[in-house]
Amino acid sequence: MAKHGKKYLEAVKKLEGVSTCSLDEAVKLLKATTTTKFDSSLEIHMRLNVDPTHADQMVRATLALPNGTGKEVRVIAFVPDDKTKEAKAAGAMKAGMDELIEEVSKGFIDFDVAVATPDAMKNLGKIAKILGTKGLMPNPKAGTVTPEVGKTIEAIKKGRVEFRTDKMGQIHNIFGKVSFT
Repeated sequence: MAKHGKKYLEAVKKLEGVSTCSLDEAVKLLKATTTTKFDSSLEIHMRLNVDPTHADQMVRATLALPNGTGKEVRVIAFVPDDKTKEAKAAGAMKAGMDELIEEVSKGFIDFDVAVATPDAMKNLGKIAKILGTKGLMPNPKAGTVTPEVGKTIEAIKKGRVEFRTDKMGQIHNIFGKVSFT
């Protein structure tokens, strides 16, 4: 039998007899049973009983969290030169077209979300393999391909998150920090 610390054992005692609970009770239990000295992230994991191999059962959407996830999101924007200032003013760390595509093709992937205008998508074919394998390719379904780049970047920076089912038909996502009220 594995040895556990005092904090862990106290948290387990608080969970004795709890098999299912409401969302409000679950959040209270999360705060009461945290054992870390840092501000932990809170995650939600849901089994949806869907078969993601069928296109009509795939669950994918975006959601604007009122206080974000507690993490700073790094956004880049693939936009024509006339929208570069708008993207940077909205909070993008880098914006542009050809220079940014060249930078990504050389290995720059130090960002969390990529946003693009619809007319920029034809140029992203050169780096589609790089971005696609990392899950960073702009996608209309995720709301990252849009003519309103400024509004989209601001929404992402404020706390808009994307969720989708995995191969097993489950959703996993961060929804906040323990310190949130």
